Amino acid sequence: MESSTSSPLDNPALAALAGPHARFAERHGNAVRYQPDVCPMAALPDDPTAADWADAAMLVGAGTSIFVPVVDVTPPADWGLQMRMKGVQMVDDAVASAPDDEAVELTADDVPEMLDLVRRTEPGPFRPRTIELGTYLGIRRGGRLVAMGGERLHLPGWTEISAVCTDPDNQGQGLGSRLIRALAHGIRLRGEVPFLHASASNTTAIRLYETLGFALRREVMFQSFTAPQEIRK
Repeated sequence: MESSTSSPLDNPALAALAGPHARFAERHGNAVRYQPDVCPMAALPDDPTAADWADAAMLVGAGTSIFVPVVDVTPPADWGLQMRMKGVQMVDDAVASAPDDEAVELTADDVPEMLDLVRRTEPGPFRPRTIELGTYLGIRRGGRLVAMGGERLHLPGWTEISAVCTDPDNQGQGLGSRLIRALAHGIRLRGEVPFLHASASNTTAIRLYETLGFALRREVMFQSFTAPQEIRK
């Protein structure tokens, strides 16, 4: 298991937006976020100061929420807590990666179907331009998209597998596992390491990821805060 010392995985959204995903970044001072129609994630320094939080308020706007993944941070008292969820970060330890003949690469033309599948399965945040973050694969049955998964956070040496979901009528067939193996195969071909996140309460998914060859790296926190109604410039 990889050490947590000075790893980009400790603040992956920050590492991604400062690196491979810099083209999607919106920034104010030390606060940065993805363009909202791409991804809802934002990032602050590991130990943000009051000035950093002021930057974040200017970035998102008064009364607007900011989603901070992985890093456990505490905002100033005038910020509101919208969501706080414990999670886990898992990394490729011995994934039996392999391409999948039935998996096809999805394109912008597939986004309406992808958004519909996400709406019905709720695998996590997915926006109209999320597909631009990396490769997304899907499996179709009778021409209908029934399973998908793709690449979200891309940081130096690492790529996150995300949005893996299967239509309820097609669950129990191992489609999600096949897509994860296929995505891991593509990530490894680039010389990078796959990783993923899950809610700590989703023990079924965590057991599946362990079976596939992912190992727990660390416990993390997913938080969403609301900026003050009055912003001091």
